[in-house]
Amino acid sequence: MSMKEDLLKRIASREARVGIVGLGYVGLPLLLEFAKADFQVAGFDIDTSKVDSLLAGKTYIRHINEEHIQTSITNNEKSFITTDFTRLSECDALLICVPTPLTSHQAPDLSYIEATAKNMAPHLRKGQLITLESTTYPGTTEDVLIPILEEGNGLKAGDDLYIAYSPEREDPNNTNFSTSTIPKVVGGFTPDSLEIAQAFYDAVICETVPVSSCRAAEATKLMENIFRCINIALVNELKIVFTEMGIDIWEVVRAASTKPFGFMPFYPGPGLGGHCIPIDPFYLTWKAKEYGISTRFIELAGEVNTGMPKYVIQRTMLALNDLGKSLRGSRVLLAGLAYKKNVDDDRESPTYTLWDELIKHGAEVSFYDPYCPEVRPSREHSQYAGIKSKTIEDITEDNFDVVIISTAHDNVDHDAIAKQVPIVIDTRGICKAASNVVKA
Repeated sequence: MSMKEDLLKRIASREARVGIVGLGYVGLPLLLEFAKADFQVAGFDIDTSKVDSLLAGKTYIRHINEEHIQTSITNNEKSFITTDFTRLSECDALLICVPTPLTSHQAPDLSYIEATAKNMAPHLRKGQLITLESTTYPGTTEDVLIPILEEGNGLKAGDDLYIAYSPEREDPNNTNFSTSTIPKVVGGFTPDSLEIAQAFYDAVICETVPVSSCRAAEATKLMENIFRCINIALVNELKIVFTEMGIDIWEVVRAASTKPFGFMPFYPGPGLGGHCIPIDPFYLTWKAKEYGISTRFIELAGEVNTGMPKYVIQRTMLALNDLGKSLRGSRVLLAGLAYKKNVDDDRESPTYTLWDELIKHGAEVSFYDPYCPEVRPSREHSQYAGIKSKTIEDITEDNFDVVIISTAHDNVDHDAIAKQVPIVIDTRGICKAASNVVKA
């Protein structure tokens, strides 16, 4: 039996062990899905706190059920979670799910992919499938990942290792779609790599969508997020225009959405958040420069979206001026720290940009978020780490001059909040009409 046939047989019989490298918002749900499908699973992460939590049957991602963790990992003899990368050789398939942020100069930061690949390389063996799931620019798998994986171990991609790229499509806490019910795009380094990767994902995902190469799969992920970025920028710009005309953008979007064809609703906000939309378009912008191409739509959309926090601050200043107050010295509450509603994920949240801008203008800033009780340590916002959320009881006229709704969680009564404070700046179109509510 050939190496390829053996791996395909192990996948079909569920004898294959699946290793997930990086146990965050992408990696952990994948690990749980493969465990649910009766695969042997292994989780690898350099963060000992994550490993310790999973071994104790605890979750660090709010929307992931602890009972699922306990069944699939903690009490499952087929599973193990570790920081020990020497055990990578025990796995038949390895999925890399690590962050791909931007540098301070808006260039791709591939340091997590590179460091992970360097840690993996000494412990690889013949016949393994290795899939990169992190969002990145076209060419990363072939030009960056593969040379590092091959370094110093005598293994060759396509001959000894099956390499593929399959972009994550996670949408945390989406009640309509989960990891297994979202079609999966798959591109292989070689035809055999694609065949194996497709069979592998077919075992747990509702549908796989094969494409001709890793580059095509990488480009697919970027196109999905660039599409959203540009359309959000459009509706953000229309919000500014319509506001000056005395027109409610949210009313217009709702009305336009009744058209059964040719229109797709997007909604304005205080800026972009999350690990995809604010970051991924700039991966293509950076790569396009290598080919002497200017990505004007993407760059313009970026300008519009990154300018929204300052627009919110301007609207806040004007609202305070109407009450004879200045922003300097005002007590401001940011309602919502997470980047979107009903999750505890604060990565790239526009709330942090609002926070920075408010402090620059001399405001006293607090936040309230029932999903984020405390600001977690991060590279980008280390100065806020450890600050705790206010309680709903704290939100009164005695404590705050203005509340800025930056995230509209479903379990927060924003209209009730509006009755307790002088001004509410509503960036999500969530409040009912009231004299003290300003849309921004």
